[in-house]
Amino acid sequence: MLEHVLTSLSAGLSQSLGWAVLAAFAWGVVSIVFSPCHLASVPLVVGFISTQEGATTARAFRLSLVFSLGVLASIALIGGVTAALGRLVGDVGDVGSVAVAVVFFIFGLYLMDLLPLRWASVFPATTKHHGFPAALSLGLVFGIGLGPCSFAFLAPLLMVVFGQAQTDYMLAVALLGAFALGHCGVIVLAGTAAQRVQSVVSWGSRSSVTRWVRRVCGALIVVAGVYLLVT
Repeated sequence: MLEHVLTSLSAGLSQSLGWAVLAAFAWGVVSIVFSPCHLASVPLVVGFISTQEGATTARAFRLSLVFSLGVLASIALIGGVTAALGRLVGDVGDVGSVAVAVVFFIFGLYLMDLLPLRWASVFPATTKHHGFPAALSLGLVFGIGLGPCSFAFLAPLLMVVFGQAQTDYMLAVALLGAFALGHCGVIVLAGTAAQRVQSVVSWGSRSSVTRWVRRVCGALIVVAGVYLLVT
């Protein structure tokens, strides 16, 4: 099924402007939904939002957006650096993967209430704003860990983009923008929806439901860290 979906989307990138942009957007969504390493961003952002006591839906949206933009910025930076060094694009090596896995373990154990961690001491800013540097930092670190997994999904899109850039620069930019929108959209939707559900059912920061949601997300993040080490 996945192969059929990717083949269809790849063919769509070479169609008319509307279909190409739509296919690029769908490719961004697929890069999250069908990729185990990218899918880890969902419990990561949901778990992080659950740590923001009293966060509104608008704040959850902004935090999720900052996190997702951090992921994209990190992917772009790592891709450029590794390509310049003559390595496989996105390959951060074993050291990079281990470092990101350690961060996953720390944050996962924190969400599972097995490791105390004070965000205010890590990000010394006002209570109102300290969540945004934390969200950006998590996104940047997560983007590093994605490595070759990201560019395995991006390769067909980048081939079309580089080809279009020679004759139609704006179309190339539109394709990349549509991919980024689809990719970030899933993450932002997950983070915003988590907060919205929390506000509807009036979960308190100390309620058993919130604690279990955080613990499940933490366990999934730890599993993602193990996945990084194994693969």
